[in-house]
Amino acid sequence: MPEVQKPPPRIKRQVVAGFVIYHRTHEGIKYLLLYRRGSYWNFPKGHFDQGEKSLDTALRETEEETGLKKSDLRIVPGFRAYEKFYFRRGMQTIYDTVILYLAETKHPRVVISPREHSGFAWFLYHDALKVLGSKYMGTKRVLKQANDFLHRKSPKSRPPHPAR
Repeated sequence: MPEVQKPPPRIKRQVVAGFVIYHRTHEGIKYLLLYRRGSYWNFPKGHFDQGEKSLDTALRETEEETGLKKSDLRIVPGFRAYEKFYFRRGMQTIYDTVILYLAETKHPRVVISPREHSGFAWFLYHDALKVLGSKYMGTKRVLKQANDFLHRKSPKSRPPHPAR
């Protein structure tokens, strides 16, 4: 009797939104990464509520996961990045699209939600890349986009005014 093959598992598609958050220190710009059990570092992000726009989702999820309110953030105009990847949860394959905005905070005090994360840290760019390792290339790519965007916008990167 021929072997009966199971149909391939259906792929669930989901869209989430969040922020790449940074603050300026005497050492340089530091980026916030949240730690989820199982050595998974990521940005604050989460699922949409009914009728919510992506920026509203990003703000709500950031407050829920970090305690940083909208009033604690200065959203950087002109930056929006996407991270797309597959992962498995049990027998389910999920295709995730993450919409990420960029924001600065002057309030680096973070209060994580222990229900969702087990830790956090502020990292200089190169340290953040090391922590993310080779497993999370999409997160590293978004971090690089944010870092490059900030350095292009920085007054230090502009040429000096010519002497008159």
